[in-house]
Amino acid sequence: MPGYAHAMERLGTETAFEVLARARELEAKGKDIVHLEIGEPDFDTPRNIIEAGQKALEEGYTHYGPSAGLPEFRDMIAKHIADHRGIPVSRENVVVTPGGKPIMFFAMMAVLDPGDEALYPNPGFPIYESVIEYLGAKAVPLALRQENEFRLDLDEVKDKLTPKSRFLILNSPQNPTGGVLPPEDIRALAGILRDYPEVWVLSDEIYSQMLYDGSHASIAVEEGMLDRTIILDGFSKTYAMTGWRLGYGVMPTQLAEMVARLETNCNSCTATFVQRAGMEALRGPQDASRKMHEEFRRRRDHLVAGLNRIEGIDCLLPEGAFYVFPEVKSLGPSREFAKQLLEEYGVAALSGTAFGAFGEGHVRFSYANSIDNLEKALVRIADCASAFRKS
Repeated sequence: MPGYAHAMERLGTETAFEVLARARELEAKGKDIVHLEIGEPDFDTPRNIIEAGQKALEEGYTHYGPSAGLPEFRDMIAKHIADHRGIPVSRENVVVTPGGKPIMFFAMMAVLDPGDEALYPNPGFPIYESVIEYLGAKAVPLALRQENEFRLDLDEVKDKLTPKSRFLILNSPQNPTGGVLPPEDIRALAGILRDYPEVWVLSDEIYSQMLYDGSHASIAVEEGMLDRTIILDGFSKTYAMTGWRLGYGVMPTQLAEMVARLETNCNSCTATFVQRAGMEALRGPQDASRKMHEEFRRRRDHLVAGLNRIEGIDCLLPEGAFYVFPEVKSLGPSREFAKQLLEEYGVAALSGTAFGAFGEGHVRFSYANSIDNLEKALVRIADCASAFRKS
């Protein structure tokens, strides 16, 4: 039998989809499961966006489009970025992709060589580390700790930057912790990076419109950073469009040309009718998105209060996204806790180690579920925690 590329051994996965598959298996056998594992809004895509997609299909937006995206859509995204981030960009800086992950992959493919070093948050979105290692670069974790409100330790960043550093990943608001990098940290980080002009920054801002207080801060606005920052954003979270697969990157024009070339080689282009739906998302009414955001706030407050009433669990109030990342280390290994929680108690969640070694001692719950289901989950989590305390 023919062999496989050695690089495949370095490619990771997303545990969320594995846990979802196991939860579905248990449901098929009759077990009642509360789903708190998947990072997906439980709301339908707003009606005006669906209708715009349907209209686009009827109007013939069923053919190839430019690899970088429809020009009129890229113009709209550039204006959106200028309005919401306060930075001057044009369509030449924008590449539209089927989801946000291609921006991660293509950007790293375009700038990382084997042996280069890339710094990334840990715990963090698992695809960061996966892609870095797949490309043969060295993944350098930056620990996010609850005692530091899951902020970056700037002294650790200084210590881990070396002449081989070529890439730094930021994610704020963050998955899995819900933590947010405050403006003063971003400003200080930009100051540190001025001594490392060869380092690109991927600023994953997919949750930028899911902040509960204050306004979003992007490192791209800091002096000297716009020409070395890749902003990743998209429509999955803000507009409940996960299945539409629509994301984009904003970056220097030369890099945008390279990323568009990779898009040509990989996907050809993003579906044109989906891009037309994205245009409606940006220019249409934002009421549905705002209602979703307020409901997430209500659920966050309910879940955090409930978790903190359970002995052995300590949960910070997240400032963004729709996840909580409570500490459960006194109850035992987080992987075992998450496994028993699913298999025996019917709550699907993710071990903190699904997001990296520094996630040990934590579990991630997504509160993309109803208050009634969150209350049901809290009862079961309390029962599971009680069993672990007695064991």
